[in-house]
Amino acid sequence: MNNKSKLALLILSILPLSIQAADIKVIHAGELLTVPGKTVLKNQTIIITDDKITDIQQGFIRAKDIDKNASYFDLKNSFVMPGLMDMHVHLQGELGPTNASDTLKMSAEDVGMRSVSFANKTLLAGFTTVRDLGADPQQLYALRDGINKGWIDGPRIIASGGVSVTGGHGDVDGMRHDLMEKYTSKTICDGPYECRKATRKAIKFGADVIKITSTGGVLSDTNTGTGQQMADDEIKEIVDAAHALGRKVASHAHAAAGINAALKAGVDSIEHGSYADDDSITLFKYSGAYLVPTLLAGDTVVNMAKTSDFMSDAIKAKAIRVGGDMMKNFGRAYKAGVKIAFGTDSGVSRHGNNAHEAVLMFNAGMEPMDILKSATVNAADLIDKSATLGTLEAGKFADIIAMDKNPLKDISQLEQVEFVMKNGNVYKNL
Repeated sequence: MNNKSKLALLILSILPLSIQAADIKVIHAGELLTVPGKTVLKNQTIIITDDKITDIQQGFIRAKDIDKNASYFDLKNSFVMPGLMDMHVHLQGELGPTNASDTLKMSAEDVGMRSVSFANKTLLAGFTTVRDLGADPQQLYALRDGINKGWIDGPRIIASGGVSVTGGHGDVDGMRHDLMEKYTSKTICDGPYECRKATRKAIKFGADVIKITSTGGVLSDTNTGTGQQMADDEIKEIVDAAHALGRKVASHAHAAAGINAALKAGVDSIEHGSYADDDSITLFKYSGAYLVPTLLAGDTVVNMAKTSDFMSDAIKAKAIRVGGDMMKNFGRAYKAGVKIAFGTDSGVSRHGNNAHEAVLMFNAGMEPMDILKSATVNAADLIDKSATLGTLEAGKFADIIAMDKNPLKDISQLEQVEFVMKNGNVYKNL
């Protein structure tokens, strides 16, 4: 037998093993929302091969009729939909009275281990993809990569690199001067050319998205307010540099001037958007940028400011004012037709409680189907993952969640997810 014949026999002997090795899973879904925004289907069979959906068929087809070795999941009494996405989290911490002491007492390794725990809580709550918009970058990139490699369990992470101006929100504050020098980020910048370099540096070291802070923030321990802090030319330079290297830009922005400057510069999303005005709404609709409302953060800081004593007077005043205004302004933007992507700012609120954002969105006047779209279809579009995420269709990743009752009838059902699958792997099945 010549070498070509031996090679052909080897290929034929390996090929059946490869086919047999495929991991087939079958789900029977009583109610199925394949594409948020479209009709809910009844009594469907979802077929998954390895990490992707291969088919969805009407009726309950027996798993053994699909593949004799297929795994079967009975969700005939459940509402099944795509995995949720949170476009604004901070997986390395949670707001609380020990934050200052944790900075001094916890090692980088401790913080990294804690972020693994927070990531796991987020996944088990039904959030299979998140965008982390503020953390120690190398720890965050390690967490992202560790999840992608299957070393640890957690949601798929779109990881940011932050670019801020000296003394603005995103720079360190509330510490003695030598500690502020120690903890100052390498991507703090002043002037357009420094900010261009800082943006390129963040991308060089692993950023999937650039996060900027065009206005002040509630949790900066300073009385510099929530107005515009990053200059127009700095914002524009960051956006141009990021887009040139294939990265989107998310802008933390509360005051209208900072929102509008960021939108004019071409940012891809506004985080919070607390005081968006008529010009802001016009700019949102013209540019196609998303609003990521983070109502849960506003609700959380108002409650903390009123019931705890660990916040400084400057933070308390901002928390009560801004947090109290967010709901009203969000409802106005939604009714005006601004595109909304779901985001919580979890890390201000507790990780794993992300779905409570949906309840707040509903209370502000958003329709349940639009809420589901914001956390699936819209979020996938914001991160340029519509081809693989956001809906349950053949060829897309098998990111699937289920709950007992239909969240379109009671949005709080999103807080009671009982089945979680990501990339075809089951992490929760009650």
